[in-house]
Amino acid sequence: MNGWENFFIAEVGASAALLGLIFVGVSINLTRILSNPGLPNRALLALIILLTILVMSSLLLIPAQTSTLIGTEILVVGLITWIIATSIDVNIFRSRQRQYRLPYVVNIALTQFALLPYIIAGIIVLTRGIDGLYWVAPAIIFSFIKAIADSWVLLVEINR
Repeated sequence: MNGWENFFIAEVGASAALLGLIFVGVSINLTRILSNPGLPNRALLALIILLTILVMSSLLLIPAQTSTLIGTEILVVGLITWIIATSIDVNIFRSRQRQYRLPYVVNIALTQFALLPYIIAGIIVLTRGIDGLYWVAPAIIFSFIKAIADSWVLLVEINR
């Protein structure tokens, strides 16, 4: 884990700050968010994705862990998040009117693109060692992109 500590410390701070900002932003636009059937779930998805970064990075900062434990943590957190996020995305997709479903497919793809690398990372760490952490970095970066895109919709696009 040498060399990864600074990366995970930075991700803990960034994800915690963004989580707080989204909570504030959602509370400001709560009435509008609740009036649109898909937006409460989209807000929840943004919060879950940022919370995943926070939890994952926090776990990976625990010293003296074996690669088996690290791989298990990444895989379990990744799978739980992927299952929850996929079910939320499916529910949002089903609640959309037909003409608005196709654009939401891009959003679903971005969710998958953000979360599947966690699962890949966990499997690689378990089977090949700590080099699997190189899959966590893009997972975190794409998770930030996905959460910020959802936040943009909740905080800016909702007011147009």
